[in-house]
Amino acid sequence: MNNAESSTVTSGLAWFKSSYSGAEGGQCVEVAAATTAVHVRDSKDTTGPVLTVSRDAWAGFVELL
Repeated sequence: MNNAESSTVTSGLAWFKSSYSGAEGGQCVEVAAATTAVHVRDSKDTTGPVLTVSRDAWAGFVELL
C-alpha cells in the first residue's frame, strides 16, 4: 500500500500513542483500531507508511507483551 492509499484508509481514525513511548519523544508508535484491522504508524512521521494487520493478528501480538 502506498502512502496516498494509506492516508485514505486511515483518515478519520482515532490514533493513540503507545503507553511504552517515553517522555523524551524517542521511539513512539501510534495505533488506530478500525472495524476489521488495526493500523500502526510512527508518531514522528504521521504521513509516512502505516502497518495494517488484522484484529486477530494484533490480539496475538498484544498477548505476547
